[in-house]
Amino acid sequence: MVVKIGTNLLTAADGSLNQERIESLVDAIVQIKTGDDEVVIVTSGAIGAGMGKLKIESRPKSLKEKQALAAIGQPLLMDIYQTAFSEKGITIAQVLLTRHDFIDRQRYLNARNTLLRLLEWDVVPIINENDTIAVEEIDLKFGDNDTLSALVAAKVSADLLVIFTDVDGLYKGIPGASELVTKVDKITKEIEDYASGDSSSGKGVGGMRTKIAAAKIATAAGVNVVIANGQNPGVLVDIAAGRQTGTTFSCHEPLEARKCWIAFGAKCAGKIVVDDGAAKAVKEADKSLLPSGIVKVEGKFGVGDSVSIVTRSGVEIARGLTEFTSADIEVIKGKKTSEVKKLLDDVDSEEVIHKDNLVVTV
Repeated sequence: MVVKIGTNLLTAADGSLNQERIESLVDAIVQIKTGDDEVVIVTSGAIGAGMGKLKIESRPKSLKEKQALAAIGQPLLMDIYQTAFSEKGITIAQVLLTRHDFIDRQRYLNARNTLLRLLEWDVVPIINENDTIAVEEIDLKFGDNDTLSALVAAKVSADLLVIFTDVDGLYKGIPGASELVTKVDKITKEIEDYASGDSSSGKGVGGMRTKIAAAKIATAAGVNVVIANGQNPGVLVDIAAGRQTGTTFSCHEPLEARKCWIAFGAKCAGKIVVDDGAAKAVKEADKSLLPSGIVKVEGKFGVGDSVSIVTRSGVEIARGLTEFTSADIEVIKGKKTSEVKKLLDDVDSEEVIHKDNLVVTV
């Protein structure tokens, strides 16, 4: 089980860390572990803790200030976790990840192996984004720990991802004043439209939209997801026992680990726009992407890079690892496979993206 705990649950009204709440969550995790479940925590709160320490009331906008606050708050946050777990005789491990640890295939595997070994040793990994060094301006931050928790759940092949928030789950309208959605079999546009993008305070960055997006990643990777109110005592124990709590998202047939990385780990270097026929072949017939169906190329990329396959209207339908550079695709787009070797020298493949390196994302 991967448990994501957000800033709003970890901090009090004055911005300081809510030690009582953290200890309550730790007690629940210890109770779950007694039943032989393995638990990974993805925690927010480092920047919020730094804000509380310096009595800063509103989240700063500049990167350098947020990184400095994370550097102040991270040890404060871990100290509370360390104290609470050690009193229960449980060892924890701090794991700080950046987007590079998911983009680079070798680093992805190294991080996965480390987390799995920690679980084998009965250690509770506590994961946070390394905000102190993550570079926001070049799109290498996760953006929120909801996304990070989904990628971690996929990375360790978790059975369940629990995303805590400060409402009871996904509502069809205003939380508490409309119907609670208790079960979601497929995340449709209607489900996405239920979600509000606003966080309930200025300390966190993830609203319900980011939680739905995280659920989309996790369920595609074969991980069931529950979004629930972390303020409720005993909620985690109820979830672990299979009792209906919050909103449950049912998982799909799991992707193999490599395809999971292609879909959600690797950073897209560009886009390939395809016609309707190619889109249908990729989405519905499990076919490779051929040059004949390509309309346009966006961005510059090399062989082996991850690219997004989109329709003419800009909707992503798949991601994959390309067998050609963007420059070569410009030459062969719209052409039959029989023409490829005539147009390009030293060609090993006639498929732009082989189906084994392609993952449908819709």
